[in-house]
Amino acid sequence: MPDFKKVKGVPRKEALGMGEMVPMFIRALRLESGLNTHRVFAAWDAVSGVKDYTIRKFYRDGKLFITLSSSMVRTHLEFQKPALLTALNAFLEKDDLFSADNDKVGFVKEIILK
Repeated sequence: MPDFKKVKGVPRKEALGMGEMVPMFIRALRLESGLNTHRVFAAWDAVSGVKDYTIRKFYRDGKLFITLSSSMVRTHLEFQKPALLTALNAFLEKDDLFSADNDKVGFVKEIILK
């Protein structure tokens, strides 16, 4: 368990609110990448509207791979990819728990439907 008294940029006696402390704890515990991946998957479920047809989600190098159970839904989403990508990243931008400056898991650059 890391020593939070030694977290960089936090004076020891300064009172901080929870809104400032939570991102610092996430960063100190090195949970940013996993949390960002989870937030990308949650954003897909919220934005796409096809949560019930989504079988599997995988994220790597800015690419979100989505496996769907219906070929009709997949074909329909293929035509909406640019709008989905914009809406997905806008959703992530508004998310307080999403860390945009993470170099491993950031905004979605491409959606690949299978």
